[in-house]
Amino acid sequence: MSKKAIGILGGTFDPIHFGHLRLAEEMLELANLQQIRFIPTGTPPHRDSPQVSAQHRSAMVRLAIVDQPAFVLDDREVKRTTPCYTVDTLRELRAELGAAQPLCLLMGGDAFLQLHTWHEWERLFELAHIVVGYRPGFTLDDRIHTATPALRSHYQRRLCAADALSQQPAGGIAELAIPKLEISATLIRSRVAENRSIRYLLPNAVADYIHQHHLYEHANY
Repeated sequence: MSKKAIGILGGTFDPIHFGHLRLAEEMLELANLQQIRFIPTGTPPHRDSPQVSAQHRSAMVRLAIVDQPAFVLDDREVKRTTPCYTVDTLRELRAELGAAQPLCLLMGGDAFLQLHTWHEWERLFELAHIVVGYRPGFTLDDRIHTATPALRSHYQRRLCAADALSQQPAGGIAELAIPKLEISATLIRSRVAENRSIRYLLPNAVADYIHQHHLYEHANY
C-alpha cells in the first residue's frame, strides 16, 4: 500500500498570513497529503534578508498553525547560520524519512517559473515531487511557453496527476488550480509601519504577536 505524501512548504513567512495558510490547506486536500511541514528560511540565498529574526518568524508560524493538526513547524533552516538551499533541506528530510516516503515540494506558480535558477535544481526531482498551485484557468503550459525547448520538455515529461503523487517517492510535477488570496507579507508590513489595521489578513494570534513584540513598526517594506 502506498504512503500518503508529505508536503514541504518553505518561505520567509515574514510574516505568515492567510495567503500562505489557504494555499497549504488547498494543497493538503487536493493532493491528498498526510501532512505539510512549514519550513521558515534562515538565511535565504535568493533574496534580501527577512525583516525580523528567524526566531520571531518561526514563533509566528507556530501560532498560525496550532489549530490544524496536519500542519507542522519544521525549524531546521532557522537554526542554520549558512545560506539555506532547498536541495540540502530535502536531502536531510529524505535521509530522515526514508527512500520510500513520497515528498512534495509545494510552491506557487511564480516560484516555479524561477525553479531552474535554484541551486542544484535538477537534483530536486531526485528527492521530491514538485506541486505547483496556479490560479484556476491557467495551466503549466501557459506559464512556461517562454522557456527554452529543453526546459519545457524537461517539465512536460514529468507532469502527473495529483492522485499519483503517492505512488512514487519523487520525480513528478503536479498542477493544482487554487484561487489566490490577494494578501502579501509586504502589504502587512507596510500597514503595521503606517499604524493601520492588519485584522483579517492573518490569524489574530499572529497579529497580537506582531504588536506585542513591536515587529515591522519601522519596516523597509
